[in-house]
Amino acid sequence: MTDQTKELIDKLQVKPGVKVKLKDGDARGERLFRDEPETRAETAALAEEINALQDRLYAERQRALLVILQGMDTSGKDGTVRDVFNATGSIGVFVHAFGRPSEMELAHDYLWRVHAVCPRRGTIGIFNRSHYEDVLVPKVHKLLSKSDIGKRYDQINDFERMLTENGTVVLKFMLHISRAEQAQRLQERLDDPRKRWKFNPGDLEDRKLWDEFEDAYETMLEKCSTTVAPWYVIPADRKWVRNGAIARIVKATLEEMDPQYPKPAWKPTDFSVV
Repeated sequence: MTDQTKELIDKLQVKPGVKVKLKDGDARGERLFRDEPETRAETAALAEEINALQDRLYAERQRALLVILQGMDTSGKDGTVRDVFNATGSIGVFVHAFGRPSEMELAHDYLWRVHAVCPRRGTIGIFNRSHYEDVLVPKVHKLLSKSDIGKRYDQINDFERMLTENGTVVLKFMLHISRAEQAQRLQERLDDPRKRWKFNPGDLEDRKLWDEFEDAYETMLEKCSTTVAPWYVIPADRKWVRNGAIARIVKATLEEMDPQYPKPAWKPTDFSVV
């Protein structure tokens, strides 16, 4: 891991037990990267390196990587997948977007549907939204008691610890977008006929609850950033900064996992292809 990446991780990782104030955070990431073209080129190169590491992970088939993308509407969850994992072989990467739970899912505990789509060994799984919706939304809309939500923080921590103890590394990225930037991106969806399909009038209702959601995110980060599955707060107002930061952390994580190609039980010299 390079010194630059270590410094980046130190800046963005939420240390367990530390209070989080998103209002005081830099949603633009002004001091993370100096040059946009240079960072875009680096991200493209990192995407290729992530692909090579994922190939080793798939061949090894002993461990998995779960990448969780959580953030306000328009924070760039889809864009992150496109730009950071665009070079990665599709056979070893799976994206799951969580929407409203189905009737079948509601008949089980809230983590049932999550566990069912966790990545199998040898693969990278990406969650577009996640089980954290089950503490964010109930807190903001007062669907559960404070006590019940508190239990869920503990249950989620236990769930993620279980995943890590069974070979799944968990990376959690909270995409931090400012209210002003969100307004601009929502307006762009309205103005561009090609993007109007993305616009959901319900997003405007959630936007009215911006402060409540921000408070819920802060609590989530404080309660669920653990030593085994820490959160990273990623500046998301500038897409190239967001992508550059996440690509560096994903690559460094895969390097630390250091997956290896398995050795065959036979010798190549025992065979010849005619």
